[in-house]
Amino acid sequence: MGDCIGHVSPEALAGGPIGKLRGDLIEIEIDRLNMVGQVNFVGSDGERFDGMEGALTLAGREQRTDLRPDPQLPGDTRLWAALQNASGGVWGGCVYDVDAIVSRLGGPH
Repeated sequence: MGDCIGHVSPEALAGGPIGKLRGDLIEIEIDRLNMVGQVNFVGSDGERFDGMEGALTLAGREQRTDLRPDPQLPGDTRLWAALQNASGGVWGGCVYDVDAIVSRLGGPH
């Protein structure tokens, strides 16, 4: 079995940082022994920089306006992206923050 980066499309749909990339250079690091990985923004316009500078540069960018969901995007993928957005997203350090989602929906605590 190989490694997989499974949150990229819903992350862009939910307003995550992957939706700010514009043909930039990224670095993918996968540690198969410890089962962790990273996707780092490390270059733009012919210039290379470290992951920290990339994170700061990306934080200052606006979301791309040319990204749109595919009209045939499955409902469960759209829902997953909405739940990610409501809970801060995996890029914010959480997978699902149930309290944040329930609060946004106005449901019982």
